[in-house]
Amino acid sequence: MNTNISIIKGIHPGIILDRELKKRRLSKKQFAKSIDEFPQTLGAITKGKRRINPSLSVRIGEKLRIDESYFMILQAYYDIEQEKRKQQKGHHPDLSKIRPVVFWDTNTDKMDWIKYKPSIIKRVFERGNEQEKQEIVRFYGKDEVSRILERSKDLLPG
Repeated sequence: MNTNISIIKGIHPGIILDRELKKRRLSKKQFAKSIDEFPQTLGAITKGKRRINPSLSVRIGEKLRIDESYFMILQAYYDIEQEKRKQQKGHHPDLSKIRPVVFWDTNTDKMDWIKYKPSIIKRVFERGNEQEKQEIVRFYGKDEVSRILERSKDLLPG
């Protein structure tokens, strides 16, 4: 098992557990019984619908022979990511300055303006007018916009 947490930070620990069980060809039902857990509970966890608690993290760790805190740490990172998303909801540029046609294929009210920052900046600078570009620079900052545009220029052929 790859225990480099930085790669999977923010992913629900149940999804990582599901992948690990598949990799080891372990049945979820049998695994649940082996750690004294209800199969329905483990199923909900592997679908990302329930949290992993410290007791379960210890039992999973012992059974899979990995650090007992591994899944608890993943749960903490996941919880932090969810909290950040909740706090950032509503944190967006002044949408009255951006024409709906620029983002014709998405709902700007539900867009994650932080997660998709590079794509948003590139799109506005490819298709936007001067007012839209200025609003994006105001929102993200001139240095950040310049850095992303410079990086995307390096990726272009020619």
